[in-house]
Amino acid sequence: MRRIISFKTIRYRLQAKIVLLKNSKGKKDRIVPLSPKILQMLREYYILYKPKTFLFEGQIKGNPYDARSLQVILKQAIAKVKIKKPVTLHWLRHSFATHLLESGTDLRYIQELLGHNSSKKTEIYTHVSTKSIQQIKSPFDDL
Repeated sequence: MRRIISFKTIRYRLQAKIVLLKNSKGKKDRIVPLSPKILQMLREYYILYKPKTFLFEGQIKGNPYDARSLQVILKQAIAKVKIKKPVTLHWLRHSFATHLLESGTDLRYIQELLGHNSSKKTEIYTHVSTKSIQQIKSPFDDL
């Protein structure tokens, strides 16, 4: 059953700089931070395309954008910038988490954003990022 969200609620969320993702991975609702840069891009997109039901609609107005279409667009973008590694939409989720970790976001917040029930799942990102480790000051430096 689809819930209707009032425009008052949407305005509040935009002012709070958060986005509500409904039925995301694991069929869970999540909130994520909204970058002012992304907000500006979304406003321009909205003016240009004037979506009716979903923000990102498919070729048929009122229908959501198809996941397969997103995969095709990602593959085209990856080919355009000549990245040879295999890339998936899920890879973007890992990149998001890794960048948050490298910028100093607490692992507990990342766990909440990703919707992990266990901190063990989130801890896989700690071995990916070495940038944070390089910034740690050794106690030996004070000797």
